[in-house]
Amino acid sequence: MRALVQRVSRCSVAVGGREVSASGSGMLVLLGVKDSDEREDASFLAEKCVNLRIFDDAEGRMNISALDAAKEMMIVSQFTLYGDTRRGNRPSYTEAAEPGKAQALYEAFAERARELLGADRVRTGVFRAMMQIELVNDGPVTILLESKPKSQPGSAQR
Repeated sequence: MRALVQRVSRCSVAVGGREVSASGSGMLVLLGVKDSDEREDASFLAEKCVNLRIFDDAEGRMNISALDAAKEMMIVSQFTLYGDTRRGNRPSYTEAAEPGKAQALYEAFAERARELLGADRVRTGVFRAMMQIELVNDGPVTILLESKPKSQPGSAQR
């Protein structure tokens, strides 16, 4: 599972020209689900995002999490985070989870984020919709996170 996290002053999601979700200061999480991901990946990554220290402390250093700073989170599904362009120029999405599985894990991620931040501070886009995302990137601060790597035979877990 991948999360592209952007620190934002505000963001909103529109579908068909109509705003469906908006949030204030906090983070926009573009979330991609891989075919091998499981519920534990969603929980791990939600916890990582909520506790990611990307907000400024009193000295202006990025040392405060969204949880500690009472920030908001917008979560938007983004299967294109698993676009593979190693062979040619047209992305292949074979590593992306099929829609049913991806939606279940996207919702599990949002559910865990709501448990940690509070339901009133977590917003979502519309799964599988063509969305227009408007945001004001604060910093800019953009960080790519991944869930824990799966242990493979003969390799150690990081």
